[in-house]
Amino acid sequence: MSTDTPARPQLSHRQILLLMSGLMLGMLLAALDQTIVGTALPTIVGELGGINHYSWVVTAYLLASTASTPLYGKISDLIGRRPVFLFSIGTFLVGSLLAGLSQNMTELIFTRGIQGIGAGGLMTLAFTIISDVVSPRERGRYQGLFGAVFGVASVAGPLVGGYFAETNWRWIFYINVPLAIVAIIVAYRVMRLIPFQKREHKIDWLGAGLLVIGVSALLLALSWGGSEYAWGSGAIIGLFAIGAVFAALFLVQENRASEPILPLRLFRRPTFALANGAGFILGLVMFGSIIFIPLYLQIVKGASPTKSGLLMLPMMAGVIVTSVLTGRAMSRIGRYKWFPVAGSVLLGLGILLFTQLQVDSSLGVAFCFMVLIGVGLGLSMQSLVMAVQNAVEMKDLGAGTSAVTFFRSLGGSFGVAILGAVLSSRLATETAARVPGALQGLTPEQTKAVQGTLGTGNISINEPSKILALPDAVRNAIQVSFVHSLHTVFLVAGLVAIVAVVVTVLLPDRELRGGPAAGQPPTPAEMEARAETLI
Repeated sequence: MSTDTPARPQLSHRQILLLMSGLMLGMLLAALDQTIVGTALPTIVGELGGINHYSWVVTAYLLASTASTPLYGKISDLIGRRPVFLFSIGTFLVGSLLAGLSQNMTELIFTRGIQGIGAGGLMTLAFTIISDVVSPRERGRYQGLFGAVFGVASVAGPLVGGYFAETNWRWIFYINVPLAIVAIIVAYRVMRLIPFQKREHKIDWLGAGLLVIGVSALLLALSWGGSEYAWGSGAIIGLFAIGAVFAALFLVQENRASEPILPLRLFRRPTFALANGAGFILGLVMFGSIIFIPLYLQIVKGASPTKSGLLMLPMMAGVIVTSVLTGRAMSRIGRYKWFPVAGSVLLGLGILLFTQLQVDSSLGVAFCFMVLIGVGLGLSMQSLVMAVQNAVEMKDLGAGTSAVTFFRSLGGSFGVAILGAVLSSRLATETAARVPGALQGLTPEQTKAVQGTLGTGNISINEPSKILALPDAVRNAIQVSFVHSLHTVFLVAGLVAIVAVVVTVLLPDRELRGGPAAGQPPTPAEMEARAETLI
């Protein structure tokens, strides 16, 4: 057997589930911290100050996790999964502890960056490690559970964040520490059973540096554009230019490196290229549009941030149930292609249906649309990971899996920026047409108070409570303007989803490698020998 293709270890079902528990704990921590801080930020800023750096608490985490994701995959291919995973979760643990101890916003932002560096490995390595021990044909029934973790995190994050914001916000970060320690212990013990064949390697540190700088510049441009700076400002144009230059240099370096961080040869494989392209587009649609649904619930329906998280349960139920069922179905059928196709269709349909929501639409109608979106996500996201893993060799499994996570996150960043700009532009136009007329019916005192709230006329959708406190006529004008603006956002996102449908239809219809025989448990003698290694 080639040293480049190590034999897949035979673990029992119990051992795999034990390994899964550690990996899912790690992934849950990383996914939770994408959403848990949002509802608590006003409380945190109120205690620590530094309102001018408000958005950096979220941006630092996103920046560090996205930029570091590709590095973990390739480095784990070279030196082994266990040390890289333990480094990842250890870094996340330290970052969480320090974040809870932060005494000012600067410290919190810096420690959130440390958390992000660790989180970048937790997500991609979870998919990679389970792929080391289970063949593609049998992997779905285990890997579908990872999709359920994202669903749980999306609901639990805002709820837990809101609860700790009312008690002690520092426990938002402290709660990670015991969970991370459990994940470390479980993963360390079980991952000792996964053999790794060392091979001569030379880590492409230059490529890693070029990638981090290029991605960081691009993400900063997308995060700051339209908020901190105008899209046409020198700062944003300069950041895009830096990102483009370093991306070009990264591609040049990857062509000449002996062990590239992201092997460009993988893109010659149609499945790899198309699946990552679909992941980028679906990330754009998913993150760029779903982020606005809680705002609809808060601004139009008057839900609190915590309650709006609960109202997202129908969507998350769709994601959780469908992810598990899709994984099992892929294992039984032995193919993956039509799952992302069906998922893209349902996701696009659900988002387009949101263009029919009005101010007086019932929550039941919104729930139906949410379920449709959740089912679409559950069908597509895990199946695309499976498609990529099935298309690459074992030696490239880490790099290939991290590419899926990276392109999906990058697509999400583009989506938030692009659709956020669409919303801001439409909202400015819609409110300019409605709010002045609503002001005419107010008394001078009311008009003065409203103008003080609205400032120069820019409506801050990030402060729903202020909008809800306005006089009825003005509040209704803003709500109608917001809903009409959302229609444009969801229309654009739905049209982009059609592109994802086309891309997934073009995916080759390959059979998943391995079969039921590949997942058979080891013999009693092998079990006894492995049990001794755990003692």
